[in-house]
Amino acid sequence: MNEQIRITPIRLIGAESEQHGIVPTAQALEMARELGLDLVEVSATERPPVCKIMDYGKHKYSQSKKTHQKTHQQKLKEIRVRPKTGDHDIQTRVHQAIQFLEHNDKVQVNVLFRGREMQHIEEGRRVMDQVMAALLDHCKVESAPRMEGKRMVALLAPKATGGKSEKPKAPAQAKPAVPKPAAAAAAPKPATPATAAPAPAPVVAAKPAPQSHSEAPAS
Repeated sequence: MNEQIRITPIRLIGAESEQHGIVPTAQALEMARELGLDLVEVSATERPPVCKIMDYGKHKYSQSKKTHQKTHQQKLKEIRVRPKTGDHDIQTRVHQAIQFLEHNDKVQVNVLFRGREMQHIEEGRRVMDQVMAALLDHCKVESAPRMEGKRMVALLAPKATGGKSEKPKAPAQAKPAVPKPAAAAAAPKPATPATAAPAPAPVVAAKPAPQSHSEAPAS
């Protein structure tokens, strides 16, 4: 890191992951100082080695946090109540259980019976149901409540957070049928005017042919 990098030149990656190509190590150090950051070797096996300008403190913290998350081993936590436990104390136990579940640990709920309380198991079951109902949104039931000697036991596990739960889709609503426009009525053809019949020719009365009156010759 920084002056400990002896090899020159190097392949440089900027603070915003931009590629600067191959540059002299001294120039890369000067660029890092101007930004108030560090020059960190991220791949020593490459030739030339790859270095990046970054905030080394933040980088180290981020890597440590990721390692811690990967190495976290799930544990079994317990909460204990009694058949006569009051509502306020039950809420306190529920809050503790929620914290355990959010830390990815399992939770065992124990309802403890003593002496004559064994004659009233239904009171213990009521308390168990109250605790289970309060934790329903934060866990999945791995083992349902059951009696084990003088105690009632249930095992809860954290909900998987790998994927987002899908909201149920609303049923598709049928689209109202859009009435099709009626076909345009054919425009009435204009009436063909009737052809007037030719007027009958006037009847001309035939004139009588003139008659010839032949007079008999006088005797």
